[in-house]
Amino acid sequence: MSARPSFFSELQRRNVLRAGVLYAGAVWALAQGIAQLGPFFAAPEWTVRWFVIAAIVGFPFWVAFAWFYEFTPRGLKRESEIAPDDSIAHSTGRRLDKWIIAVLVVAVVLLLTNTFVWRKGAGLASDSVPAGIPAKSIAVLPFEDLSPAHDHGYFSAGMAEELLNALARVQDLKVAGRASSFYYGGRNADLRTIGKALHVANVLEGSVRSQGDAVRISVQLVRTRDGFEVWSQSYDGNLSNIFDLQERIARAITDHLKIVLTGSEQARLVPVATTSAEAYADFVTAQELVNRRTGDSLPRAIALLQQATALDPKFARAWSKLAVAYAVLSQYTGNDWKTSWRVSDDAAHHALTLDPGAAEAYAALSYNQFSQRHYVEMVEPMQHALELAPDNSAVNYWASNELAAMGRTRDAEVRIDAALANDPANPLLLFYKSMLLWREGDQAGALAYIHRGGVADSAFGALMLEFYDAAHGDLAGSARQFADSTSKMGTKISAADLQAIYRGTYGDAAQHQTALKILATHLDDDWTPTMLLQLDEPKRSFDLYEHGHSGLSDAYLNWLWQPEPWSRTARQAPAFQGFARRIGMVDYWKSQGWPDLCNPAPSAGAEAFVCQ
Repeated sequence: MSARPSFFSELQRRNVLRAGVLYAGAVWALAQGIAQLGPFFAAPEWTVRWFVIAAIVGFPFWVAFAWFYEFTPRGLKRESEIAPDDSIAHSTGRRLDKWIIAVLVVAVVLLLTNTFVWRKGAGLASDSVPAGIPAKSIAVLPFEDLSPAHDHGYFSAGMAEELLNALARVQDLKVAGRASSFYYGGRNADLRTIGKALHVANVLEGSVRSQGDAVRISVQLVRTRDGFEVWSQSYDGNLSNIFDLQERIARAITDHLKIVLTGSEQARLVPVATTSAEAYADFVTAQELVNRRTGDSLPRAIALLQQATALDPKFARAWSKLAVAYAVLSQYTGNDWKTSWRVSDDAAHHALTLDPGAAEAYAALSYNQFSQRHYVEMVEPMQHALELAPDNSAVNYWASNELAAMGRTRDAEVRIDAALANDPANPLLLFYKSMLLWREGDQAGALAYIHRGGVADSAFGALMLEFYDAAHGDLAGSARQFADSTSKMGTKISAADLQAIYRGTYGDAAQHQTALKILATHLDDDWTPTMLLQLDEPKRSFDLYEHGHSGLSDAYLNWLWQPEPWSRTARQAPAFQGFARRIGMVDYWKSQGWPDLCNPAPSAGAEAFVCQ
């Protein structure tokens, strides 16, 4: 009786091993082909990943098939049904050898093509990214919070912003703005979509795990073209050496992007902002809250920043951020304007004493002057801010805001366009671009910008949709949009009354009188002067704004340059001449440039002008 063949011998006889090698080679070749050709057909980045996963799942079934079945001249049959003398497994094995060699040759050719043709030189070279996107470009997505209680989300996002700021200091690296990067990071967007929208070749993803003083930061540098992970690393430390961790990460990124650091970049990318670990943790969380603005974000941020500056009175960045928080506090919470201006100015001056290069502090000083109607005085600090941080989105937004409010629409749009080139999904920038296009009569363009970057779902988006709906006859819809947007911007007037006020703008005489009666009970509301403009009551509006104490300069003055008839009536009203002169607008125009819709009229007086 012959000995029973071993399991390994049986695997060889049935060509199972050859079948396995053929399967693996075919999967390898196909995966490379899909990876190389997928981008040309806009295939999702997960295509290769799921193909490989499916192939792994299918491998046991293929092996089982090779074990139980054999190809014969009469077709496919179960191996148990074939007499040993009739088996052609040996000749099948020779054919499989030829197939294996052919598949491996194809795989090697694809590998060499990918290495020396598609990605000549290096995977991050300029010819490995879509046209128009610089190879040395990156977006930093918000980091995931992996802390045990998942209660350090603001800190995790803040750490990502800190790395973004560090990388933005590198001259040869294009870094997408914070608002745009964080917008896409929160939506699980396809990497190719992110790369195209933000014009970047790479993204930095990561997570932060913090417990007590201990911190672990894990980061991955990923190509947007194909989702390839270029590099990943985890860094362990604590809050006391957090700046060193950030420095190591930032330098590792520049190394992998093949960027040569020059000048001051060689010394340090991440300056040591404070010697207090606790103060820094408070600051990182607070800056995320300041960016949010709405709800209780600003009061919470201010509490953290006050704590940070108490722990380290020399923490200049915390003082600058405190100045920004107080500069916008009254607009969102109804806090006393004069108190906010005083505290904001004090914090800004303190920051500049510690760091004369604090651009945010200069921007806050300018915005405070603007809110206090010191229009000539707002120019110099804003110029300093722009010189120090020409690519800073917040600085550019405030600069554009001031230009637009003074009627210099074209100049404001140039500034907005420059900022959008670096931060293309920033909702505030998109809103302002939409508003400026609306002023210029480009309704389609204005609507297109509102539907980008999630702006349509914000209070700013509702504000612009209100104008669009009204222009197209949907007065009920525009009234709802007006109430929805204005109620989130500091007014104390109820939503129902806001809709009634809005109907007075476009309705009959009775609705107009109803609106005026409602506003008569809210003369101290910051938004009442603006609503009087919409109700075609320019003189009453000018008087109330001039003698009131509202710091809402931007929301009010921007309404003077709209294309709607009530706005044209206001700027052509005789009362506008004296109003603009008394609050300082004419002095600003004479020194900085006249608004697009107005020109001086010296024949009528030294400070007279005429508006379209």
